[in-house]
Amino acid sequence: MVRRVVVTGVGLVSAVGIGTEETWKNALAGKSGAAPITHFDTTGFPVTFAAEVKGFDPLQYVEKKELKKMGLFIQFALAASQFAMEQARLKVTPDIAERTGVYIGSGIGGFDVIEREHTALMQGGPRRISPFFIPASIVNLASGFVSIRWGAKGPNSATCTACSSSAHAVGDSFKLIQRCDAEVMICGGAEGAITPMGVGGFAAMRALSTRNDAPEKASRPFDRDRDGFVIGEGAGILILEELGFAVRRGAPILAEVVGYGMSGDAFHITQPDENADGAVRAMRITLADAGILPEQVQYINAHGTSTQYNDRLETLAIKKVFGEHAKKVAISSTKSMTGHLLGGAGGLEAGLAVLALRDQMLPPTINYENPDPDCDLDYVPNQARKAEVEYILSNSFGFGGTNAALLVKRYVE
Repeated sequence: MVRRVVVTGVGLVSAVGIGTEETWKNALAGKSGAAPITHFDTTGFPVTFAAEVKGFDPLQYVEKKELKKMGLFIQFALAASQFAMEQARLKVTPDIAERTGVYIGSGIGGFDVIEREHTALMQGGPRRISPFFIPASIVNLASGFVSIRWGAKGPNSATCTACSSSAHAVGDSFKLIQRCDAEVMICGGAEGAITPMGVGGFAAMRALSTRNDAPEKASRPFDRDRDGFVIGEGAGILILEELGFAVRRGAPILAEVVGYGMSGDAFHITQPDENADGAVRAMRITLADAGILPEQVQYINAHGTSTQYNDRLETLAIKKVFGEHAKKVAISSTKSMTGHLLGGAGGLEAGLAVLALRDQMLPPTINYENPDPDCDLDYVPNQARKAEVEYILSNSFGFGGTNAALLVKRYVE
């Protein structure tokens, strides 16, 4: 018998809220987190706005002496893990420590630390480089710091698969529990790449919206006038548990994870497969893993980046997978509000999908004003919607043609 895996905690840090319930409340309200950049001087940059986490005080989650050892993405991961652990009412006691793992993805890691230490090198030579430079910036140290914080001694890993990173981390954690390698996984993703090199690099690719005069209107997934994504930051962490373990300890059960699929496009370094083949296979594998039909899915939290290629091809992929049912599936991109968290996106969006199941509410796609003939499905435009949903699919597609999809289900005893 396949072991059942449930979600008992969700921790979110985003441009629309620090904390799970604040993020969720503002997502349902359709609040945009995009605003002029404050992290650095944007003079001379073609893009001057982003979806920054506002008012974040790391000292609420990290001891002052520890801050110099960690990049911003690690700080976000620690904060989100605290919110998730509190919601799950979970304590990692010695008897379960070796059965509790951590798996946190990031697409870029500590860009802020890399840039800072490079400046120190250029200005003062190699002796000015901090001894904490490497551990503060490498991707797996989000998992490392979180495991140390909570005493989790089970499987410890990290993914770096571009914008699919944290969806892969959640999916892999689901499978670790299914195959008896862990009872509990603290999993998801984090990103803190709103830096001169981060913004400058994506702008050089022409991947970012240049709507500098109206940042709050810039992220407009599936809209005809979309012109690129809005870079975001933050973290999304989920607590996954084997069902029996969660029930025995009286944990709050928010949803059940029932499917996971991954695929590769083998097509282009940044553009999706022109036939959407990779996205199609990831979704079909996920549905097959759960043993359900496409007609049983009521809502999709789309990858929906607000770029021309992604939105058109994700729509095509959904039509191929769901056929006539595609017209009946509600779809929204919460990136329209949170911005695109890159490697942290899948964790944040999986968390929002769980909350949508909990409250039977679908967050909107804001800034959807001008329909695109190639994007002609139900994108829950501009207003949240009450709906009866049992299954939710969450998509994440990354540079290099790396795709992931997760399926969560309303929990029934």
